[in-house]
Amino acid sequence: MKMDKKKRSSGYSFFIALVVSLGGFLFGFDASVISGVIGFVSPQFNLNVIQQGWVVSSPSFAAMFAMLLSGTISDIIGRKKVLIYAAVLYAVSAVLSALAPNYQWLVTARMIGGIAFGAVLILAPLYIGEIAPSEKRGRLVSIQQLNIVLGFSASYFSNYFLLGLMDAAASPLDEFNVWRWMLGVESLPAILYLILLFFVPKSPRWLLNRGKEQEAQQVLNTIFGEERAQKEKEKIKQKLRDQNEKTSLSTLFKPGMKIVMLLGITIGVVQQITGVNAIFFYATTIFEQSGVGKNAAFSQAIFVGIINVVFTLLAMAFIDRLGRRPLMLTGLAGVILSMAITSYGFYKATYTLTEENVQGISQALDRTKLRPFYHITYDNDVDFKNALKEALGENVFGKYESEIIQAAAKINPVVILIGILAFVASFAFSLGPVMWVLFSEIFPGRNRGLAIAFFGFINSCTSTFVQFIFPWELANLGNAGAYLIFGLFGVIGLLLLAKFLPETKGKSLEDIETLLVK
Repeated sequence: MKMDKKKRSSGYSFFIALVVSLGGFLFGFDASVISGVIGFVSPQFNLNVIQQGWVVSSPSFAAMFAMLLSGTISDIIGRKKVLIYAAVLYAVSAVLSALAPNYQWLVTARMIGGIAFGAVLILAPLYIGEIAPSEKRGRLVSIQQLNIVLGFSASYFSNYFLLGLMDAAASPLDEFNVWRWMLGVESLPAILYLILLFFVPKSPRWLLNRGKEQEAQQVLNTIFGEERAQKEKEKIKQKLRDQNEKTSLSTLFKPGMKIVMLLGITIGVVQQITGVNAIFFYATTIFEQSGVGKNAAFSQAIFVGIINVVFTLLAMAFIDRLGRRPLMLTGLAGVILSMAITSYGFYKATYTLTEENVQGISQALDRTKLRPFYHITYDNDVDFKNALKEALGENVFGKYESEIIQAAAKINPVVILIGILAFVASFAFSLGPVMWVLFSEIFPGRNRGLAIAFFGFINSCTSTFVQFIFPWELANLGNAGAYLIFGLFGVIGLLLLAKFLPETKGKSLEDIETLLVK
């Protein structure tokens, strides 16, 4: 009988974590669906590289501010209520994005979604950390990252499916509206998320902090069983009594918080500065740059989603066995190596147009403008693209860029594919899930919500910068230079974490605080 109760409580905590972290699925879907959209939107709205970067990065920009405020707001009205509002914003953003008549509308609609996922990315791990048994906290918090990568994968499949429908006979989809369907599909999981949130309880820690002891006791009984629930309640109440002093951002900068600050900044920055969201948000563009063409690029993006899911599951399986530190350091070393492989693959590429290979380019392009470039070999993509942009015009070149590169590039696309997939595997095994687990563990209890919001802001700020500047990097530094820079940042992160990151596996939040806060 006790075993049955234990299984039921374990299943209930898993259900809560799964539902709450579905917001991560929506974040992943929204983030990566743009990789298929941007190639259609750019010529239609006549976007330059700065505007392209802003379309992609605008949700992360809005998320930065949502991250700063969501923790404080959730302390007042509750984690659950803020998550419900976020689900509504997700649905609204998807519909408005699909209906966008111009660049400004699209950016605004995507910012609304950014507010939602900024709140979710902060509150989901915070909430799950508050309801999870310590022995399962790593796995349950990691469900957030699993849902994010499932969202990535789902959007790649969705984009590929809709692209295939566009090519079908008598299809209502064409290059002018297929991207609207890609964006609008997100409204369906957003509505499902909204419905399911009504079936999860309020945070017992928040309830006790608001003096609602009876309601908190009921939630704890369901999660832990009556015997353990009483002990958990007393531990929470004692911790709340110890934390009755008001906290402010200045508490994070006290001398005793030096190691915590260093770890928070390093982990938050390195997770993004190594290029993950350049890979995920521009996946289709990256594969087009390897010369495989648009259809193959969309299909290869699916492999990114699959690898992401598989290695996130492996990380979840091992994070409470091997620990956080081994996963982080091993994965970061893989990130560095994979970026070096990708950079090398693009560095070896050359670009030559001939009368024969331009026959595969759409007849809608005036091919006579390409004749002056026949049999001229360019040893880097920047010079090749700049020459073609000058001859064709930036907007025309952008529309046919994939076909032109496919015709001209002498490159080994397998090397690029291996490098990108190795990066995704390494990130999914380490920086992806481990960062949020560590964020739910390493900060002192009395300012954990504030700290997660602050370092989440830093993480999102870095993400926005990487997404925004990536089109500029490709245009000015080339593919080889962009990926080399990502790898060099990885080296810096690996050296810092190898020296300062402790192991937190199996330790209570109180023990971790004693270890890190001097």
